[in-house]
Amino acid sequence: MLDVRARGLANIHAAMMTAFVGVFFWAYANMIYHVPYVRLSREVNLLPYFLCVIAGMLLSARDVSRRLAARFHLPDLGGSARMAFRQVALMALLVFTMMFATQDHRISRLFLGTFLVWCWVGLAFLNAWVPGRLARFVFRKGHRLPTVFIGRPESFAKLREWIAHKEPLGIHPVGLLSPEPPAAGSGAISVPWLGRPSDLPRVLDEALVGQVIMLELPASDDEAGRVIGACRERGCRLMIHSDIEERYSQPLVPVTEEGRHFYTLQEEPLEDPFNRIVKRSFDVALALPVVVLVLPPLCAWVAVMQRLQAPGPLFHARERRGRRGEVFCMLKFRSMFASKGDEAAESMQALSEDQRIFPFGRFMRRRSLDEFPQFWNVLVGEMSVVGPRPYMPLLDEEFRQQTQGYRIRNLVKPGITGLSQSLGYRGAVLEEEMVRRRVYWDVYYISHWSVWLDLQIAAKTLWQVVVPPATAF
Repeated sequence: MLDVRARGLANIHAAMMTAFVGVFFWAYANMIYHVPYVRLSREVNLLPYFLCVIAGMLLSARDVSRRLAARFHLPDLGGSARMAFRQVALMALLVFTMMFATQDHRISRLFLGTFLVWCWVGLAFLNAWVPGRLARFVFRKGHRLPTVFIGRPESFAKLREWIAHKEPLGIHPVGLLSPEPPAAGSGAISVPWLGRPSDLPRVLDEALVGQVIMLELPASDDEAGRVIGACRERGCRLMIHSDIEERYSQPLVPVTEEGRHFYTLQEEPLEDPFNRIVKRSFDVALALPVVVLVLPPLCAWVAVMQRLQAPGPLFHARERRGRRGEVFCMLKFRSMFASKGDEAAESMQALSEDQRIFPFGRFMRRRSLDEFPQFWNVLVGEMSVVGPRPYMPLLDEEFRQQTQGYRIRNLVKPGITGLSQSLGYRGAVLEEEMVRRRVYWDVYYISHWSVWLDLQIAAKTLWQVVVPPATAF
């Protein structure tokens, strides 16, 4: 099958890259011996460092193979550079751990550093260049998979790009079997029309077909039985493309539980207890220093400025919906003139020239300083540093009615900042399309969470505190 071929090629590629790094290590060392300003003596035992380099490549092989198998047909220099960074990072970790553990003062740091840099350059290029050439070399003419497709011409047209991407893995389109011939001159398919699905036995007998792909789920058990029987009788591979997402107009994620197959609406990395521990540790590591060191003097400064410009309470504490829809009290520095607590008035979104905001409050909002008390909410476990932003109750219900899937945001803790905010979607929400965009990126975050994504969002938000975007006020 195509996925098996891709995994095999990815493993071969990982082995080739390990061999390349091993050969390059000794070649580079022999060259460096002759460079006068690099103090690398031939008496230094390089074998432990060589083994660390190889161990780093082997440890990264599984991750690189998995990533390559998913995109073997799409070499991309940016993705290759990121894979190379992971490979070199593991090598560097092991190499410098060895150096400090053994207190080896004879080894040249310049040699190790420049070797790792050149490794990253070489691996970034080879990770992009080798896979396609390797696939074409391995799956030459004698290893192709002549493939017949069964389904409607429109279904074939939707998969045409995927088919083209899989040709390096040996797939070779032979023709299409469809209930009706494609319209003349429609250009929907780029392969011959071989007849109707009932003609499959004849086609398999006449042509050397190695694989049959059904472009959609069979309409009936009888149809499925005929296709499966014909393929098994003639020793032909069979793949069935699931069009269930098109039927329900909703992306679905396959899940296997004790041999039972299910579909769910989205991936949820934060349902993994280990991932939740990692995220909680990340939250506490950021929130604790802010609450202990930054928040007290910031509270004093804000209190003085509020007393001068808009006397009233220091904090603005209002209800928000958290994980699983649980209500909690979210803290902010008060940035508006004190009011009598009219919920309808408070639910009105602040605009750029809002007269309710006093001058220092405008400064705080632009620099996001008014959000700093929420680090206390993070510390007590009601919020996370990164997550979907919570809205006021009245707006929350309004947005739910406007946007399909809005409540998916409640699967995780709300955040001080989020992916939407880091991409510039902040400030007042004035139209439904703005709500949909924010919800789209919030759901994307929930489905694609990683520590690296949290770090990126946190870094972008910190930069926006220093250089506020145009949407901040």
